[in-house]
Amino acid sequence: MIVVQLFLEFALLSFVAFGGATALLPEMHRVVVENHHWLSDTTFTHLYAIAQAAPGPNVLVVTLIGWEIAGLAGALATTLAMCLPMSVLIYLLIDRWESFAGKRWQKAISLGVSPLAVGLIFSGATLIAQAAQFGWAAWALVAATVVANLRSKLHPLWLIAVGAALGLAGLI
Repeated sequence: MIVVQLFLEFALLSFVAFGGATALLPEMHRVVVENHHWLSDTTFTHLYAIAQAAPGPNVLVVTLIGWEIAGLAGALATTLAMCLPMSVLIYLLIDRWESFAGKRWQKAISLGVSPLAVGLIFSGATLIAQAAQFGWAAWALVAATVVANLRSKLHPLWLIAVGAALGLAGLI
């Protein structure tokens, strides 16, 4: 029964996945940690960290959540639920959407979802930071990373290496 619940919960989430699975972190957290108590805060944060460290799409966090809750069946249910409903809807509507290309309302919708995606991703980042219980040093590293990323052409892997080194040194 839990597999069906997982599928239904994540299928609903898939319809608001503007910005990908990462943008849904606060809502996923609410569903699996706060509402159903399937995972703890710590486990949720660890699964997200593992998903981000692994190569591949950001939807991997959904698969890991399903795996942790209900094994292979849970992983398949959450992944299918996150990907299938919107894929089918887009497939059915893409020709219609393209026929409205250049219309003012279509441009307005496209422009409107961009800030929505940014806001959802920012709220997800805030959730992970709160669950990780950042201290002042971690927040300083976040600020330095944002500035370095925006003002330089430094590859993000160097920033990750600096964060890892600071963590290994016990400074974060």
